Amino acid sequence: MLPRPNLPSKNLNHFDSNLFKTNLEISGVSINAQSVKPGDLFIALSGAKTHGLNFISDAIANGAVAVLSDKSVDLSIPSFITRDPRSLVGKISSWYYDQPFSNLLAVGITGTNGKTTTVNLVKQMWQIAGKKTGLIGTIGTEINGNAFSGIRTTPEACDLQAIAQLMVQKNVTHLAMEVSSHALVQERVSGAFFKIAAFTNLTQDHLDFHESMENYFAAKARLFNDDLSELAVINIDDNYGKKLFDENRNKAISVSRITENGDWHFQKVVNRNNGFDIQIVGKDGEVIVAFFPMLGEHNLDNLILAVVIAVKSGLSITEITNSIPQLQSVAGRLEQLHLGQRFNALVDYAHTPDAVERVLAAARGFTNGRIIAILGCGGDRDKGKRPLMGEALLNNSDVAIFTSDNPRNESPDQILAEMVGNLTVSAPSKIISDRKAAIDYVVSIAQDGDSVLLLGKGHEQGQEINGVITPFNDVTELSNAIRKAVKP
Repeated sequence: MLPRPNLPSKNLNHFDSNLFKTNLEISGVSINAQSVKPGDLFIALSGAKTHGLNFISDAIANGAVAVLSDKSVDLSIPSFITRDPRSLVGKISSWYYDQPFSNLLAVGITGTNGKTTTVNLVKQMWQIAGKKTGLIGTIGTEINGNAFSGIRTTPEACDLQAIAQLMVQKNVTHLAMEVSSHALVQERVSGAFFKIAAFTNLTQDHLDFHESMENYFAAKARLFNDDLSELAVINIDDNYGKKLFDENRNKAISVSRITENGDWHFQKVVNRNNGFDIQIVGKDGEVIVAFFPMLGEHNLDNLILAVVIAVKSGLSITEITNSIPQLQSVAGRLEQLHLGQRFNALVDYAHTPDAVERVLAAARGFTNGRIIAILGCGGDRDKGKRPLMGEALLNNSDVAIFTSDNPRNESPDQILAEMVGNLTVSAPSKIISDRKAAIDYVVSIAQDGDSVLLLGKGHEQGQEINGVITPFNDVTELSNAIRKAVKP
């Protein structure tokens, strides 16, 4: 659990004397009544299912000294009203925490796939070059190499500003973070500013929230507004990336893996068994030649974004070239298991149709035998991608196992039915609802030279069913199945 940074209390009147006509001092900001600390300003927001004011008694019991909301309420503590309190969470938090982003070289990375890996590659390059680094993303938060778990890819605005100030107090100078589309719509990065914003790609996901690809793209594009970022680095191999680049051409740098039209692009790529020999060239004649020790062509997309970010953050070509052979993959991203088995075993977070296709295509490049893949779809999420993911699984593997992911509040069998749709699943492919049983099955049929890929959950540590999360980690479960199958 991350501690709060230590700062003196501040007079609310100094933030906005028209809104806060008071000399009341606060010692923190929170939008979660359960997380309120003594002295906090509690900002009560309207949510999808309920309003923060319904939890006001908890906030007061935990020590809130004032409330800001969009509704009038008779309380034992001062309350203030504004039309759109959500728009002020980041600004008030940034003010209270002394504008921490002004003391950080911050990089924000958005897109459907590749955010986590790209953020980690950037962070590793900085670390190898001796920088004090911070990271915020899907896997959690990291401060100077110390890891802390997180709940969201991008924290709520009040938490983000607190984390950023804590990083400043810990002498962090360089921050790389993932910026989700939900966070942009919900203004979680309000009050932040990124010296560099990067775009990976856009493929179908989260349409349960955004409703259309146009809305999804518009949400991502917010990161590239002048009030949030200074410089853009954009993958133009993606159609939405090309559109975004055209809209931001005066402040954007383009990258490409497949053409020479990018300001930065690959001059050479040679696929080796354990990575790639690469040559990257920049628009001003920069040349980087190195061995990149990660699998999958999609990771080349992540690499070139990371390289340009590293250049624009001040690293030299020599520092970047020397760092590339030392880069390591991220937990749950084409993570390989070596436990004495005669087949390849990998775990990946792929949970969109595009990501499933990319990962299975990557496996085809290093597999002599069959591609055996397990995949499920999460409940209470974008239902429209389920048949597309099922099709991607069946079309790109030799043995396709349809299983459960996090069904949450939906029926696992109904999710599987939507994944399968009109597809024909015939032996040795199967529908096995129980994920552990599915893992045991694929290990039992895997032969020399095959590749077993467990997709969808990646680094996740639990399985959510009807509101209850039980421990379940794909790496652990696959490792256990292999150990049972492999004779000593």
